[in-house]
Amino acid sequence: MSTAKFGEEFVSETLTDMELDNEVYVGIYVCSHNPKVLESATFSNVRIIKPVAEDYTPYRDYIGSNLELMDVESGHRKILHHSAHSIQAPNWTVDGKKLIYNSKGHLYNFELETSTITPLNTGFAVHNNNDHVLTFDGNLLGISNHNQDDGGKSALYYLPTQGDSLPKIVTKPGVGASYFHGWSPNNKEMLFTGERNGAYNIFSINVKSGKEEQLTDFATLDDGPEFDAKGKYIYFNSVRSGTMQLYRMKANGKKQTQLTFDDYNNWFPHISPDQNWIVFISFPKDIDPSQHPFYKHCMLRIMPAKGGTPKVLAHIYGGQGTINVPSWSPDSKKIAFVTNTDSY
Repeated sequence: MSTAKFGEEFVSETLTDMELDNEVYVGIYVCSHNPKVLESATFSNVRIIKPVAEDYTPYRDYIGSNLELMDVESGHRKILHHSAHSIQAPNWTVDGKKLIYNSKGHLYNFELETSTITPLNTGFAVHNNNDHVLTFDGNLLGISNHNQDDGGKSALYYLPTQGDSLPKIVTKPGVGASYFHGWSPNNKEMLFTGERNGAYNIFSINVKSGKEEQLTDFATLDDGPEFDAKGKYIYFNSVRSGTMQLYRMKANGKKQTQLTFDDYNNWFPHISPDQNWIVFISFPKDIDPSQHPFYKHCMLRIMPAKGGTPKVLAHIYGGQGTINVPSWSPDSKKIAFVTNTDSY
């Protein structure tokens, strides 16, 4: 078995001298260690996760999804909604009233007060991947939609957050796949991971002119770029060191500095609205560092925005779609994310 204190990694224990029947029960218990004392305890955040079948096919075979909130200080988690289908990548709107998530290429609003789910109208853009991001002022929504007029390659679009007009395309057809990840604070540039000249690097693009600027230049994968609220720094993840790690650079791509240095594969740094913290997902050590697959035992971790030792927020079963997009609450106290479990 494995167990962990809040904020720490799992520690495994093995018992080799116990005889077990063919059928066993699994549970949690409390013991007073004193036969004369009666003790009681309250258990919370308890759940059973049924993993995906070992022979599943990624991006074809899906299992159920839990839309969750977590209090960052306490680690307390709450499941808001369970779907038998795949739901991914919840954003928190800047007014704190709803989440926006992706399912089967469509976007949906989840009203936090009523738990009501309604479609977000993105017009012709019905092949969205999970790279949708709101501007800092909350007025615009950037999306990555697979452009059927460009061989199905992912392209960048934007539209009003209310979804009441057709999306406007930003990237030009024929240049390569583009996956959106962040807005500049002035709403003039979009950050994305672009497939250009046989490699995936980080680019910015002017929303009006469509002019691209390449910010990183490595043969290995750079991904997940996101501006801080002042537009001074861009946070991203890169596999240039051999494992996927978090980095920070200036807005012009200069002074690229590594922030994490462990053996995990760390993806998708998201800066809290108060600019104090980075929350990110850590994939296991034994995966391809250039992949962020579905259905793995991962960790959600947090660290100071300026760098420092990460702390574990949660051990989860998820991965792809768990926390691909900025998902902090406006008050920097909670995060939204997705975990997965098969039906029972």
